[in-house]
Amino acid sequence: MTGVEAARSAGIALVGIPGGRRVTLFQDAARAAGLPAVRVVPWIEVLRGRARFRPGERVRIDSPGEDPRVDRELRGVDDPTRVEGTARWYRRFVEGLDRVAAAAADAGAVLLDDPRALAVLFDKRLCHGALREAGVAVPDSPTSGPGAPVPGGWAEVRSLAEASGLRRMFVKPAHGSSASGVLAVETASRGRVQATTSVARDGHGRLFNSLRVRRCTGEHEVAALVDALAPDGLHIERWLPKAGQGGRSADLRVVVVGGRATHAVVRTSVFPMTNLHLGGARGDLPAALAAIEAAGGSWPEALRLCERAAGRFPGASRVGVDLLPHRRWRRFAVGEVNAFGDLLPGLTGLPGGGAEGLDTYGAQIAALLRAPDHPSAAIAPGDQEA
Repeated sequence: MTGVEAARSAGIALVGIPGGRRVTLFQDAARAAGLPAVRVVPWIEVLRGRARFRPGERVRIDSPGEDPRVDRELRGVDDPTRVEGTARWYRRFVEGLDRVAAAAADAGAVLLDDPRALAVLFDKRLCHGALREAGVAVPDSPTSGPGAPVPGGWAEVRSLAEASGLRRMFVKPAHGSSASGVLAVETASRGRVQATTSVARDGHGRLFNSLRVRRCTGEHEVAALVDALAPDGLHIERWLPKAGQGGRSADLRVVVVGGRATHAVVRTSVFPMTNLHLGGARGDLPAALAAIEAAGGSWPEALRLCERAAGRFPGASRVGVDLLPHRRWRRFAVGEVNAFGDLLPGLTGLPGGGAEGLDTYGAQIAALLRAPDHPSAAIAPGDQEA
């Protein structure tokens, strides 16, 4: 049975947020391909132990984000703008993944995403370590991989940074996403410390994402933020000097579907974090490709680097790779690999990437329909290692 036949006969179940942007775009792509309606299994039902699947269904796992009820179940906080609770979020998320795997196995459904790969992708320390061990170029990190030091606060972060020669670094929540809780920290020669972040504290010391990037200009304030974030786990990375475009810092999000780099977007910002919701903007991809060529770099090699990074997580049906161009656009490193980094509305496929004219969800439907019906095309529990 081909992927087309399997998708038509048994259907696709999508673990996600009903009515959410990701679910809607995936359903639209399936409909455009002539497939039966995608059945949505709400994340809230997964977390409450009520998710059920059908024999032969292809089960796709999508993000639990953008639903306040699900966020409360995962993090245990009432305000979705709060930063705290990411360790609990991760623990509950992994428990939910296990429930999806068990329910799919009981029903004879087939997972399109390996829960163990997703669990690694949502721990920045493990993900970074897996990439490094595979020989993928990544920023230096003293907290990378299993068994690495676990900083309990600013004092330990600063000690690790000094021992590693890091004067400019990103301090990230180990289980964060969308730059939530991230600090871009700089230390000067006289010991002065400053940081750029979107984290704000209220009068009770609680942390919030303000969506307004600001600068902390004293070590006392930076230390207080890091100390408040530390209980949920921290990851430290060297802050690489990135290339620029139009006077703004630039990087790229490259989507890899079924092992192939299918989509890419340049992201630019006046801040170290280029996330679009923090004031970043889509940049000019043709201009970036021209800059790479002028510098003697290779765009095909950059895409292969993204594919190598994605290949470290064979159980993830698609990932978004954050590609960091060094200052002169000649060399690249991988900043992160994002399990659900495919939400790029309106972006069509790269020439020669096999998804020309398709958005990221259309590319995933096309890959699913091309896949033969055997274990390398869909993940059964225990088939793949992250």
